[in-house]
Amino acid sequence: MAPSIQHVTRLLRAWGQGEDAALEELLPLVYQELRRLARRYMFGERPGHTLQTTALVNEAYLRLVNSRQVNWQNRAHFFAISAQLMRRILVDYARARGSQKRGGGVPKVTLDEELMAPQEKGHDLVALDDALKRLALVDERKGRVVELRFFGGLDVKETAEVLKVSKETVMRDWKLAKVWLLRDLSGANPHGS
Repeated sequence: MAPSIQHVTRLLRAWGQGEDAALEELLPLVYQELRRLARRYMFGERPGHTLQTTALVNEAYLRLVNSRQVNWQNRAHFFAISAQLMRRILVDYARARGSQKRGGGVPKVTLDEELMAPQEKGHDLVALDDALKRLALVDERKGRVVELRFFGGLDVKETAEVLKVSKETVMRDWKLAKVWLLRDLSGANPHGS
């Protein structure tokens, strides 16, 4: 039986207030969802990637456990932070492995809702991360919408809850951010215009 969203939220808040027992109860409830997020990320990586799904989940878990200062809002907030951590782990890993910087010759990345999980192997995650950072400089909220929806797998309602905006605002930001990122990744978007 799946745990209720309210139960997970209560455990997150208790953990955030220093109750270690809450973390012990929480982990089994969220582990499968963390693995799903990690599989989504790993699906988009090149064939033969040496980092495995379990290692990505474990690394994200270690970083989460060490982040006691987070004031957990709800389940969606937890998975948004988890997705952000996984993205950072993979980007750091790619940078360490000598990936191309700034996306020279990068294939286009499709950001369609139907294709939330990358369909092509070997997307240049570093180039996408760099483009997402440039978008955040222009419009931070649009960058967060992409991060939560594309990387975190959150739906429109969950994204709106995390960002404390309307669903319509999320959809508008999502559409504009996709266009901006596609232009940036194709080289048609000089310096955030």
